[in-house]
Amino acid sequence: MRLPLPVAVLAAFTASALSAQPTPEMVVERAIAYHDPQNVLMTQAHSFSFLETRPDAPDRHSEVMIDVARDNFRFIRRGEHTVAGRLEQGQCEVSLDGRTELTEEERTEHRLDCDRLERMRNYYVYLWGLPMKLRDPGTRLGAVTRTKLDRRSVYALRVTYDESVGKDTWIFYFDRGNYALVGYRFFHDESKNDGEYIVLDGEARLGRLRLPKHRTWYTHQGNRLLGTDTLESIERVSE
Repeated sequence: MRLPLPVAVLAAFTASALSAQPTPEMVVERAIAYHDPQNVLMTQAHSFSFLETRPDAPDRHSEVMIDVARDNFRFIRRGEHTVAGRLEQGQCEVSLDGRTELTEEERTEHRLDCDRLERMRNYYVYLWGLPMKLRDPGTRLGAVTRTKLDRRSVYALRVTYDESVGKDTWIFYFDRGNYALVGYRFFHDESKNDGEYIVLDGEARLGRLRLPKHRTWYTHQGNRLLGTDTLESIERVSE
């Protein structure tokens, strides 16, 4: 049956609008195609240099090596003291100013223990591995909506995780034009508006790999600035 012209036009417009709205899976795949089209970050070793600034605290310079494929991680932070740690295929070592023989007081004061080093590895691998980490098992991709982030037109993707993976609720923001990841927020308890939001700016590039250069952190409650992490350089590591 032929539809009257206005109804046919409305039907065509509705179908076009629906097709223009990407699915959660499409958003993730297009974002990964923008940031890491050759899948190098999760398959090759890379070293990162960071400048980490915090209100009312000295700037920190950190160097991190991440090799997801071999399960290796190294960390060095330079300040008044140099703290370092490495995880290599299940083996752990921490040091202070080049010394591995440490007192319990030194380990406590500088938070040098293997459990914390593993948490640091997970932190760096997850946050600097986004959006590629949204492919991980246990990730539950939720609804995609259109909104604004700092007056920028974005897709917002809601993400939760299997309980064995994590309990926080995340919302990731992607540029509507090129699908670059431009920010995200997380809640421990969304009803309390706790947690933080992060605005991304600039890019650090290595070949076709593009990672956010600046990450600026704020609290949801009070919009308090927590700090800025700057990716000063990224290099491929040959081992």
